[in-house]
Amino acid sequence: MLESGTAAPEISSIDQNGAPFRLSELRGHWVALYFYPKDDTPGCTAEACAFRDNMESLTKLGLTVVGVSTQDAESHQKFARKYNLAFHLVADPQKEVTGAYDSLGAFGMAKRVTYLIDPQGTIRDVYESGFKPTSHVTHVRDFLAHSQ
Repeated sequence: MLESGTAAPEISSIDQNGAPFRLSELRGHWVALYFYPKDDTPGCTAEACAFRDNMESLTKLGLTVVGVSTQDAESHQKFARKYNLAFHLVADPQKEVTGAYDSLGAFGMAKRVTYLIDPQGTIRDVYESGFKPTSHVTHVRDFLAHSQ
């Protein structure tokens, strides 16, 4: 995984709506860039819904949430609609984003890891917990609450 203190690699892809997505366009905001293995699976659904359910408190802390997995935009769109996910889900079927963030795991799927990126584009925290998907949102919220 990438280390805290390093510049966050640029992301240039599309989101679940087929809209262009560039990480650099979120400069000026904290970003939780979370990688997850697969749309609509139990752990990934729990993690996404935990971010969804805590969006109000995360937004108050100045955070933008972005999910990334190796599925395509169509898969992400179905997942977002089914669970009412109102944040970007970046499509990475070519595995360029997961590769740049050293987040590619077994079977060509993303590892469950969250990068917390500061408003200047620097990685400030890295959290990996493959077996506790809902802990990512708690970790991010606690980190931001104590750093501001």
